[in-house]
Order: sequence, then C-alpha cells, then structure tokens
Amino acid sequence: MLASMPELPDIAVYIEALEARVLGRPLVRVRIAHPFLLRTADPPIGSVEGRQVRELRRLGKRIAIGLADELWLVLHLMIAGRLHWVAPGAALPGKRGLAAFDFPEGTLTLTEAGTKRRAALHLLSGDAALAAHDPGGLEVLEADPAAFGAALVAGGNHTLKRALTDPRRFSGIGNAYSDEILHRARLSPVAMTQKLSGEETARLFRAARDALGDWTDRLRAEAGSDFPEKVTAFRDGMAVHGRYGKPCPDCGTAVQRIRYASNETNYCPRCQTGGRILADRALSRLLKKDWPRTIEEMEGLGNQP
Repeated sequence: MLASMPELPDIAVYIEALEARVLGRPLVRVRIAHPFLLRTADPPIGSVEGRQVRELRRLGKRIAIGLADELWLVLHLMIAGRLHWVAPGAALPGKRGLAAFDFPEGTLTLTEAGTKRRAALHLLSGDAALAAHDPGGLEVLEADPAAFGAALVAGGNHTLKRALTDPRRFSGIGNAYSDEILHRARLSPVAMTQKLSGEETARLFRAARDALGDWTDRLRAEAGSDFPEKVTAFRDGMAVHGRYGKPCPDCGTAVQRIRYASNETNYCPRCQTGGRILADRALSRLLKKDWPRTIEEMEGLGNQP
C-alpha cells in the first residue's frame, strides 16, 4: 500500500493536542538528531530555547509553533514524519528519531519511518517569513461556495484530483481525503474543473466540507485527551482510499485505482465514473486491448478461467 502524508484532519488534531500541552509553556531545549532536518541557519536553533509558546497554526499540511519575539518553528511531516508526546527529556528512538522539543511537562518528538528523510524543520523570524511558507490554498471549512468555485478553476483546466490536491488552490487536502471527497460528491477524479456544472461544483463543495469536517471530528473523538498516535491516511472507515479491490460501502462494486509515481487514486466506478474503468498507466499499457473499460468487462475478466 502506498503511503500518504498527514492532511488537514490529522494536522488539526495534532495542533489541538499540542495546544493543550505546550501553549503558554517555555520551550526548554531543542535536540536535533539529524542535521538534514533543519533547513534554516538564521536565526540559530538555540535562540528558541527558553521562549514561551504563544500560538499554534496550521499552514496547509505544516504545523507552525509561534514563540515569543515573533519566532516560528515550522514542521513539515511529509509522508512518514510523525509526532509523539513522551516523558520529559526522554531519549529519541533510535534511527527513526529526528528531533525532540523539551517542555516542562513533556517532550514532543519527531520521528520518520524509512530512510528517505523528507521531513523538514524551519526556524523563521517574523510573520512575513512565516507567510512565505504558506502555500496559500483556500481553507474549505471557512469558505463560501463562490470562493470554492473560484479556487477550483483558478490556474487553468485540470482534473479534479489534481485541483483538490494543489496546495495553492486548497489548503490541507492531499491524496487520501481528495479520494474521499470525490466519492462523496459522486464525481470522477479525472473530470475536468472547467467542465463541471454549477450543480456539480456545489456538490463538490458540500462533499469537501463534510468529509474534512466529519473526519476531523472523528479523529478528535478517537484521540480524546490522549496525544494522537494513530496518524495514518488509511482508515477502516474510509469509503475508497486505500481500499482497492474491496467493495464500495454504498453500492458494493470493487474499488478501483489509478497508480502513478508514488501516489494512488482510488474510486468507485459505479458511483463516480458511470461504470467506466479508468486507465491505469502501468497496467493498461501492459494489457492493452485486454484492459477492461467497464464494470461489466472487468467482472467478465474475473470470471474467465
């Protein structure tokens, strides 16, 4: 199964958990285990030690920790980065441990699975520097239908999947929740933004708000008062994301996928594409004329000896 980075619901719940633990507290010490993590040199990382946490913000899929004197620590977890709340001064866990942020009541640790080391930490001075790290996408949960429709068609005609996951158009939506949004909206991931009807755009707006809001509430309830440790893009309650070959919860048709590079789009052909099987670049190229183009052809192939 392909990996996906934490998105708006996960980041929002992370921030809420951090607010309860570090807001108003001094950052006692920062321990950096891998020098690649810190992507800035000025101000020096030691300058944050002893400063009080004044604010936490979400910038798309990034977490911004605001400290006294307008200093900002900005964390981008990328695909495999995860946060943990452990005992004060706890040691970092072996090769996975990248950094530790020590507070009086506990330590926030950053880990990253695998060996690619994509997670990033920036230390910035001032709101202008912070704004430069904000991709600028629309906050769907704060937007109205007109603003959503304008963002959808901004920058040219693209597929809905690409538009929803473009951080300059929409804030915090990635591979996983775009799949869930499109399934709720009953729209194809390869439908083009500038060809949607007004009714389809309104449906997509409602689906985006409902999916992001519902999953944020769900993850918040799951974590309760604990720090969220089960941060993953693949959850049992999802309709299509990460469920290739499993039945769509609404119609029972096998969920299909399009794979490209390190990403995967999952969709229901009956609910979203009018029964059409979308071409997977690798597999459809291999099978050529044998590639099924409809649900009926797909099920027929499955019944062949």
